[in-house]
Amino acid sequence: MASLPQLIPEVDYLLSLEAEDLAAFVLIASSDLRQNGLVSFGYLMSTVESPYPHSPGYKDRRTDQIRLALAEAWNWLEVQGLLLPAPGINGPNGFRVFSRRAAKMASADEVKTFARSRRIERDRLHPRIAQTVWSAYMRGEYDVAVLQAMKAVEIYVREAGGFGAGDIGVDLMRRAFHEDTGPLTDKSVEKSERQARSALFAGAIGSYKNPHSHREVNLNDPDEALEIVHLANHLLRIVDGRVRSNACPTRRADHLM
Repeated sequence: MASLPQLIPEVDYLLSLEAEDLAAFVLIASSDLRQNGLVSFGYLMSTVESPYPHSPGYKDRRTDQIRLALAEAWNWLEVQGLLLPAPGINGPNGFRVFSRRAAKMASADEVKTFARSRRIERDRLHPRIAQTVWSAYMRGEYDVAVLQAMKAVEIYVREAGGFGAGDIGVDLMRRAFHEDTGPLTDKSVEKSERQARSALFAGAIGSYKNPHSHREVNLNDPDEALEIVHLANHLLRIVDGRVRSNACPTRRADHLM
């Protein structure tokens, strides 16, 4: 294993990293610093601030900035449960042990992937997917998160449009948002826009819900999964708007004219 100055030779680059990105290097560097399974922030800083045979340290006067950046990264690792207080008296004295998950991470890229998987914000998700999708995503079950998110869109469209249980998939989306007869279409906008919205819903369900329903889909990229979840979240917000609009007597009268 390499020391932190070996992993990140340039201080400017170190200071430019976000806490979770720097944390990936901190965890890998700390792995080789463990003594009887214990590591501490002091151990880490000793390789950064003091010349060692295998860890020359940074020859840079911005010591306070370096310490602050590394403290933020260290705190991120603790908050995420990758570094845990050591048992007994060692814990209160600042010593930490690697969690089981952290012990399995062999490279900075693995830690970065874990960090990316933590970017989903539950309070920004639609209530219909906030708990189930967030939980699946946090477990790393990205295919499940995507399927549940798009399934929620399908269910909401079916309910909001007054369709039956047998109405599913792309056909349901096209009927619900048909530019002329769809119960969820917005007659206040141009026909081309109504057609585009129908295509948006049909395309999303056809691309991301149907494949996950019918076969095994290997989705292991947290960023890609999060983008699809956010798309489903947006579609759910659109249905919210159509439900509110259809509930307004004035708007219903306008649509009948």
